[in-house]
Amino acid sequence: MRQHFTFACAGETLAATLDEADGATGLLIVSGGNEIRSGAHAGMTALAAAVAAAGHPVMRYDRRGIGDSSGANAGFGSSADDIAAAVQAMRARVPSLTRLVAFGNCDAASSLALYGPAAGVDALILANMWTLETDGAESDEDEAAATMTAGAIRSRYLAKLKDPRELWRLASGGVNLGKLVRGLRQATAKAEVTGLAARLGAALAAMPLPTKLLVAEHDRTALWFLEHWDSEAFTPARANPNITMARLDSGSHSFASADDKAWLRARILEALQ
Repeated sequence: MRQHFTFACAGETLAATLDEADGATGLLIVSGGNEIRSGAHAGMTALAAAVAAAGHPVMRYDRRGIGDSSGANAGFGSSADDIAAAVQAMRARVPSLTRLVAFGNCDAASSLALYGPAAGVDALILANMWTLETDGAESDEDEAAATMTAGAIRSRYLAKLKDPRELWRLASGGVNLGKLVRGLRQATAKAEVTGLAARLGAALAAMPLPTKLLVAEHDRTALWFLEHWDSEAFTPARANPNITMARLDSGSHSFASADDKAWLRARILEALQ
């Protein structure tokens, strides 16, 4: 059965959904971005139903200021209290739980890496972790490179140089040379490990919980994460025996296709065993 209920968090009221099951290991789904607990195109609703059908109770919730929850939306960086309150609420709602695994995609994965251990979960599943300070690329086609990895930018400009129409644009003055120079600089740059990325690297290096990283290899957010992951600054994180990684040959950030959904569900059920 599916229950809808509320719980308290820092003086606000958060809305939640619990898909019931008899298992002693449960799943807490933390939504990313400004997404409500049902997920894009009800993807998290379907995932919760499938995991519950396999015997594991699943809880989803809207953090403060999102969906049916009260309060101000302060972003994923301020969600430590929301995660901790959700963990307490699920354990109270399902007292038979002996193990609780938390799953998040994009910036929800980042918030779980930062705040999950202190919140009292027992294991983490982190998909396509968000490592950038910016909120995303600008709409201008030449400025879209702002959130592309150096490798992706190199591929992009190499393709342009092989295209006669792009060469004509360059020769005829149809290309903004300032943007071109900025793009080429990015293409030769290494991923900077500062700010959020540095905090995540430190959190993963010290991670005390079994943690599975899931990566859709061609997703832009995942590509940035992989570039940081492969950097020297993340060497301690890569050496952490608590961390494993599974990669999917896909560019879907939200695991949208039927095959991607099946892969994600299988990885989650593995972690719940």
